[in-house]
Amino acid sequence: MAFEGLSEKLNATFKHLRGKGRLSEEDIKLAMREVRLALLEADVSYKVVKDFVKTVSERAVGAEVLDSLTPAQQVIKIVSEELTALMGGANAKLTFASKPPTVVMMVGLQGAGKTTNVAKLAGYFRKQGHRPLLTACDVYRPAAITQLQVVGKQLNIPVFEMGQIDPVQIAQEAVKYAGDHGNDMVFLDTAGRLHIDEALMDELKRIKAAVKPTEILLVVDAMTGQDAVNAATAFDEALGIDGVVLTKLDGDARGGAALSIRAATGKPIKFMGTGEKLDMIEPFHPDRMAQRILGMGDVLSFIERAEQSIDEEKAKKLEEKLKKNRFTLSDYYDQLVQLKSMGSFEQLAGMMPGQLGKQMANAELDPKMMAHTEAIILSMTPYERENPAVLGASRKKRIAAGCGLEVVDVNRLLKQFEMMQSMIKQVTRGGKMPKGMGGFGGGRMRGFGRKKRFK
Repeated sequence: MAFEGLSEKLNATFKHLRGKGRLSEEDIKLAMREVRLALLEADVSYKVVKDFVKTVSERAVGAEVLDSLTPAQQVIKIVSEELTALMGGANAKLTFASKPPTVVMMVGLQGAGKTTNVAKLAGYFRKQGHRPLLTACDVYRPAAITQLQVVGKQLNIPVFEMGQIDPVQIAQEAVKYAGDHGNDMVFLDTAGRLHIDEALMDELKRIKAAVKPTEILLVVDAMTGQDAVNAATAFDEALGIDGVVLTKLDGDARGGAALSIRAATGKPIKFMGTGEKLDMIEPFHPDRMAQRILGMGDVLSFIERAEQSIDEEKAKKLEEKLKKNRFTLSDYYDQLVQLKSMGSFEQLAGMMPGQLGKQMANAELDPKMMAHTEAIILSMTPYERENPAVLGASRKKRIAAGCGLEVVDVNRLLKQFEMMQSMIKQVTRGGKMPKGMGGFGGGRMRGFGRKKRFK
């Protein structure tokens, strides 16, 4: 989980401060020493750490903290505000051209995940109602064009390619094609190198001069730490980038790149990759990230992800069914699919504040058992899913054979389902529905695939 080590160390420091009651300047000095060490261990650049600690210390020894009734909370508030400022203050949105198409030129080194994230970003904006066009301008890396075509097909987004000719010509023709065919956004997947060289920069400069992109976004791998910051600095000096897409943030337990890039380049992180799936890209919100780092959670992002995952029509139908105590295995399966689409439990746990996040992170959610649940339900006929009471011995044997499991596994699932039906009858007794019970069973559908349920 991103910032895991930093979050633990900062929270340990603040826990010690909370136990003090009133704070002295010496208490704050010792706390800032721990903050400095935590940031350096998180691979934040030394200069950034030095400036950050100096700013926080100056504010923390002022009257607003030492004279406060809750000084520890005031210190945490200051650290939160300064972390937010360090990462850019507010979410930096993508700039759109006054006259379509908006041309987004994506640049970066090989291995940063540029091609995948070009497609992710195009998919993100298509959900916003735009009509993006992917453009294959990387004519050097083997299979780069094919890779873009594959991810484009998965997202149902058109890909413009002209083979291995001059990338400048490809970019120009793509912009013209977009104007003629109603595509209001053009994403240019440019070539990368294993390192920054003159030939790479010269080609990127020629593309920039030819198509005058609305935005130039640099894709960097968060897991490379300070190398990501160095790459951002070099690309900005040579090309003049408008923002950064930080990939693999979910796999970077330290988080130093996210905390250093804005300070080093002055350019904002606009989007972050949160997983391998093609829908796992989010706008970067500095204030929300600061709250996550300090263990306060990110409930807003959790709600946004839930809203994207929940099918409103299905949620309404489910609510009506629950009112009538009519909950079937088909509904059970739909809830499982929606829960899975929200991402891993580890990611969701990172959005939850305090102890709730820790409890979710430690939950025994077994992907194998979730897969078994799914396989069993899909091996049933539609009639059996809607009427599980008809499942006798012969039907159970056929279902078990169909999904490659044992009859005992089918019985366990049905037992779990019966328990949920019983619980739903209790909470909906009298035809009354608890508020918000529609989506995800009102948060009461936590038993999916937990090991302890299948013992």
